[in-house]
Amino acid sequence: MLQLPESVTIKEVGPRDGLQNETNKIATEDKVAWIDQLSEAGLSYIEISSFVHPKWIPQLADAKEVAQAIKRNPGITYAALVPNLKGLERAIETEIDEVSIFMSSSETHNKKNINKTIEETYPVLQEVVDGAKQAGKTVRGYVSTVFGCPYDGHVPVEQVLRVCDRLFEMGIDELSLGDTIGVADPKHVDLVLKEVKQHFSFDQIAMHFHNTRGMALANVLVSLQHGITTFDGALGGLGGCPYAKGASGNLATDDLVHMLHQMGVETGIQQDKLHESAAFIQRKLGKELPSHQMQVMNRSS
Repeated sequence: MLQLPESVTIKEVGPRDGLQNETNKIATEDKVAWIDQLSEAGLSYIEISSFVHPKWIPQLADAKEVAQAIKRNPGITYAALVPNLKGLERAIETEIDEVSIFMSSSETHNKKNINKTIEETYPVLQEVVDGAKQAGKTVRGYVSTVFGCPYDGHVPVEQVLRVCDRLFEMGIDELSLGDTIGVADPKHVDLVLKEVKQHFSFDQIAMHFHNTRGMALANVLVSLQHGITTFDGALGGLGGCPYAKGASGNLATDDLVHMLHQMGVETGIQQDKLHESAAFIQRKLGKELPSHQMQVMNRSS
């Protein structure tokens, strides 16, 4: 018998992690309209943008405008990615609810992504965490390349644990473990989570899978068996990793919701509104989204 939780929390990262790699420019008002639709679909958490320097991610250069224009529903956490103190200042001005920080568990990916070594990254993130806490914000940490790095290959779990430990010591509230290039498989996820369980409470752990090789839902199932109940998703399977050839994007929120509801696991999300929201951003992007639910919808419409 499968041991399944009664409910699962899905954190929607599409407006940030999903859009950041899209080359088709999405108008600010369309991002706002999309986030407002997501707010009506029953999601309890939406990562709306990233306060990185606009030259690094031009698609999200309007983070401040988006954050100030969206309609904020009670009971929903509106979060944003913040790389440094300058980004934090901008984020706090918009009264964002939660600040997300990020780094890699592999040295080369961290240097390519942040332009710093892992050791050089810690003080920068500590400043962000301290500033966010002083402003009364919760803080979420992302650790990339947990299951493999496009440059360094296999990442020892001990290395992952050291990074996680330092982030929790900084005072973060939750940690999201990322399969950045979509190389995780169920056995690998099982082995990593057995180790993670020895060190941290799963109440503070989320999983962030990519579906590059079609393994994301299988990896979710293994995570559920371990007692993980928080997962990141991007509606329609948006996103991907610029370092992974053929990357098809993040775990699709709509596919995840479909699987969980089929198994009797509650998410609080209304599938019909989720699909309407997916259809909206698909039109704005001018391309079909890769999730299975959207493929079904596109073929039947």
